[in-house]
Amino acid sequence: MTAPERAQEAPAGTGGPVPYRPRRDNLWFARTRTYTIFVLRELTSVFVAWTIAYLLMLADSLVGGTYQDFMALAARPWMVALNVLALAATAFHAVTFLNLAPKATVVRLDGWRVPAWMIQGGNHSGWLLVSAVIAYFILRTP
Repeated sequence: MTAPERAQEAPAGTGGPVPYRPRRDNLWFARTRTYTIFVLRELTSVFVAWTIAYLLMLADSLVGGTYQDFMALAARPWMVALNVLALAATAFHAVTFLNLAPKATVVRLDGWRVPAWMIQGGNHSGWLLVSAVIAYFILRTP
């Protein structure tokens, strides 16, 4: 029986035709690389949220005087593994975000459109510079 014939059949008690609804493919995103990266980027948002929650827990422990308890929790192997995974996911999220900037923003200088590679390069250079400044202040010896 073809799809149009199924749409013409009426279930018992309804009296009207049933619309054709194709079966959903649960792995639709795995068919192409672009869709897979899109879904992975969306899933990394969970790890970005975890990183924010973790930093808020750190700030709360500093304000509340429970810093040693927080450090004991942070030193557990499962917490270290979770934070390493969150770091990788957050870095992937940041890189894909910065790579999408030229598609979302058109920059013009005196009527000349700035090429995408220049926008991406500026974004990544700025990220690297800010990271280097933060690393300098954190890693320097007192």
